[in-house]
Amino acid sequence: MWYAIFVWFASSLFSQSLYMAFNGVPYDAVALLQNLGPVYYLVLAIELVVWMSLGSLLVKKVVTKTRDRVQPVALAA
Repeated sequence: MWYAIFVWFASSLFSQSLYMAFNGVPYDAVALLQNLGPVYYLVLAIELVVWMSLGSLLVKKVVTKTRDRVQPVALAA
């Protein structure tokens, strides 16, 4: 999942920089999404899933790290 997020983020940055290289200004994301028409909702749903996945991975990692630190060390009898 991390690779998918990294690829998605890098492709977004590359797309924006390429557009700026040709046009001199960043593209307007709202205008681009409005031009998609009904497919806009699919793109929005995919992006929400990606952000929710990233959030859940980060929360899971934090919970795992804090749980490992909080567990008491068992003393040998």
